[in-house]
Amino acid sequence: MEEVPWNRQRLRSNNEWLLLEQLRNAGPASRAQLARDTGLSKPTVSSALAALQRNGLVREMGTMVPERGRTAVLYEPDPTAGYVLGIDIGRANLRAAVADLSGKVLARTDIANKARTAIAVADIAVSAAEQVCETAGVTADQVIHAALGSPGVFDPQDGRMHFAVNLPGWGRAGLLDTIRERLGGPELSVHNDANLAALGEYVFGAGRGSRLFVYVLIGTGLGVGIVSQGELFTGAHGAAGEVGFLPTTFGAPETEAPRRGALEEAVSAEAVVKAARAQGMTGRLTAKLVFEQARAGHPIAANVVRQEGERVALVVAAVTAVLDPDVIALGGGLGHSADLYLDEVRAALQRSTPLRPQVASSELGDDAVLLGAIATALRIARPQVFDRRAGN
Repeated sequence: MEEVPWNRQRLRSNNEWLLLEQLRNAGPASRAQLARDTGLSKPTVSSALAALQRNGLVREMGTMVPERGRTAVLYEPDPTAGYVLGIDIGRANLRAAVADLSGKVLARTDIANKARTAIAVADIAVSAAEQVCETAGVTADQVIHAALGSPGVFDPQDGRMHFAVNLPGWGRAGLLDTIRERLGGPELSVHNDANLAALGEYVFGAGRGSRLFVYVLIGTGLGVGIVSQGELFTGAHGAAGEVGFLPTTFGAPETEAPRRGALEEAVSAEAVVKAARAQGMTGRLTAKLVFEQARAGHPIAANVVRQEGERVALVVAAVTAVLDPDVIALGGGLGHSADLYLDEVRAALQRSTPLRPQVASSELGDDAVLLGAIATALRIARPQVFDRRAGN
């Protein structure tokens, strides 16, 4: 491998990035504290901080009076150096939010997704992004990166989303490019929703501190997101965690061959409604209503939820056997009521495997995908902002 030549500019740039990340991870600090924490000399810290402040990357945020010595100025990363956008596209709902570089959400919107075509969904997504930026007072050219999450697997080769069966037409050629163009300023990256939910839950929720974290998204579809040592694991083609395509004979005659995608059909919200109807519940049913009835003590609803727990347990047991995670979080629309079937899932694990991951409900609820999109956009945008402003 060719050795990168040393030069003074590269060294200065590395020192500035080191200080910026130290402030981001450890919080506001004085020059003396930064010198102690990083091992850099005080003159080097002073010079690097001056450059960072001159380029709008750090700012003074107050002073500290030590027990001995002079008053010290405290520095922090300037959160207004750039902004990021997160978009969560689901079959039932669409969410968007804009955040500054500290990760603080400045504005967000939640919209019922009643669109009947992929083009209409794209229109709503762009409109929602424009709305939150306007509310936050952020212009398109100030947004450095936008991350979009949706069901399916994004293929960077053809620029299309595949396997998004709950969003008809979502995989059509050119659709995502149209969204990019209409957003105007920011770059746009596209991600599987379960992957973003896993990252969001890892950074902000139940997965904090986990070595190998798995998020099981159960809603209109079924998906798994995997975070190993803080990084998403997406597989060779981006399809890792697409457990909804596993075959199963749930709800099918014994003579019927297993079908591709049947596990999603057996575990998702639609399966809950079908099971409730099959057992005698009537009226206009939704999975949410069935779970509410189960919580109120309705015997048929309670039995349906117990069966759902058995099926979720199969997913959890399979994931546990293959990945050996230390923490698994259940999220998505049905994850909100995971407390009703967590005991069933844990009991099934006791019966089926000697592995004992911690199984818990999502802490972020409906916000997991959106916050994962924000976290992803921040990971991409922060070094880009540094490179642009530091002149690298």
